Amino acid sequence: MPGKGRDDRRPHGELVADVLAVLWDAGRPMTAQQVNAVLDKGLARTTTATILTRLYDKGTLRRTPSGRGFAYEPVENAPGLVAGRMRRELESEPRRDLVLRRFVSSLSEDDEETLRRLLLDAEDDSE
Repeated sequence: MPGKGRDDRRPHGELVADVLAVLWDAGRPMTAQQVNAVLDKGLARTTTATILTRLYDKGTLRRTPSGRGFAYEPVENAPGLVAGRMRRELESEPRRDLVLRRFVSSLSEDDEETLRRLLLDAEDDSE
């Protein structure tokens, strides 16, 4: 039977990432139909609508009424979303000091220097 086999499926989260990228690039609320048209992956509109609804339920998107459906937009930009995920992971770990130590020890020299600078900037801002 023709169609996508198990090995032909997208990697987990790829479609979600594509949907978010469309919304971030647009910079305005979009309906499922509009997102689907930009994605141009031959998906059913209902598939895109399901993804948008799930992202809304998770708090990643906000939505406003638009015609008979909704228009969606991201709550945060890409860096904000990643930072939130990192913060939630850190908060779920009882030994935060070990997690932070491992994280810092795995950084490149450039990233380590950037982190130092950001921490100093944050310290200066709080004074």
